[in-house]
Amino acid sequence: MRCRDAYGYELTAGPLAADAYVGGIRDLLRLRTGAADRIASAIAFDPTFALGHATLALLGHEMCVEVDIAARLADARLHAGRATERERSHVHAIDRHLQGDAAPLVAHLASYPRDALLLSVAMPTIAFAGVTDVPETAWRIVEDAAPAYGDDPWITGLMAFVRQEQRRFDEAMDLSCRSLRAEPSGGHAAHARAHAHYETGDHTAGLAWMDAWIIGDGAATDSLTHFSWHAALHELSIGDLAAVRARYDAQLQPRHAVGCRALVDSGSLLFRWAITPDATGVPSVDEVVALTGRDVLERPGTAFLGLHAAVALLAVDDRPGLHDLATWCARHPDPTHREVVAPLAAALGLLAAGCSSAAADRLADLASSTWRLGGSDAQREIVEEARIAALLRAERYDDARQVLDARLDRRESPRDRRWRATASRQAARILSPSTVMSTVASADGAGPPSTSPVLAE
Repeated sequence: MRCRDAYGYELTAGPLAADAYVGGIRDLLRLRTGAADRIASAIAFDPTFALGHATLALLGHEMCVEVDIAARLADARLHAGRATERERSHVHAIDRHLQGDAAPLVAHLASYPRDALLLSVAMPTIAFAGVTDVPETAWRIVEDAAPAYGDDPWITGLMAFVRQEQRRFDEAMDLSCRSLRAEPSGGHAAHARAHAHYETGDHTAGLAWMDAWIIGDGAATDSLTHFSWHAALHELSIGDLAAVRARYDAQLQPRHAVGCRALVDSGSLLFRWAITPDATGVPSVDEVVALTGRDVLERPGTAFLGLHAAVALLAVDDRPGLHDLATWCARHPDPTHREVVAPLAAALGLLAAGCSSAAADRLADLASSTWRLGGSDAQREIVEEARIAALLRAERYDDARQVLDARLDRRESPRDRRWRATASRQAARILSPSTVMSTVASADGAGPPSTSPVLAE
């Protein structure tokens, strides 16, 4: 009897290898721990199993799993010749995807919509960076494939994430809750619900639910630091910095993270925490940088990692690193690296150098392009927050208030209100007669601007 995956597709592998692979993909789709180890065991059981080799290469590229990507791809190509047409197409799609060509993967899904791993790859989520710079294209890929799955709770959770990306938050909440009723530990559904709470400013209820899920149904989740990051975003938004510190100490220290999550979750939280009004004693990003490694920081495999690499390098005031990142990305074959990550790294380099006003303007120019970086709105808004910090350092308080007003129009946030109040106080201080006279009197002896990259006025 031929082996098949969970969605009915044939697998050219022995039964032990097939069982390990099916279990690994099941865990990967549900964001559970141990997925990579199970898939590695599949090729240990059957070294000729092409899909096992290709999947490990994919996880090395997308999730920083420590594998020899080139060797796994070579073995996948070698053994694909003995596999089914669907498996050959699957291997080819991964091979080309890792080389920056998404077209074979998209075409593959049109023929094999129930190839759930590659459908997950196509949609930028907590698991993968996606295969297109255009969100609408990713949404359409998922929506076109969804009918083939019926009422499968995994696809319902993935559709919930699509709906929250479309800012159809009520639908996203309904779909995520339906999926979670069927499969309470489902990571995609939980992730979609987390975003729906955050994007609607439902911080108190969102935090309570997230806390309960982290220690309950979601406790076996592989990317649990990301859900802790979501909880910390609620705490930041509420302005409970003591809670942020406690959560960081217990759940978000870089050593707790898996693969690139130290950079994406711990690093980004530390930056956003440091620029929050009244934040003091924020831990250094040095450990994140050390765990991530220079290769990822200065030569990121995806634009999404490039965004977080640039932020981490800014946070540790590594101007040479930002320059090297910008230079490398400017020569990259991927247009998003060239056109978004490179100028972002250059803008943050200006901020690190104390050229705050110029940095703010460069970041404003990028605002309409950050969606190309992948990830979610909640992750990409770190660029907007860096712009706010730059505007405050440049003493452009009216401009900072305009950005903050637009954020508050999107959702309620006590943190943003406090930020806005800080900008208003500083603007009033500058306009007061005593401050004007003091500034004129000391102009000739003014020292250089602060070069702290995360200074919040």
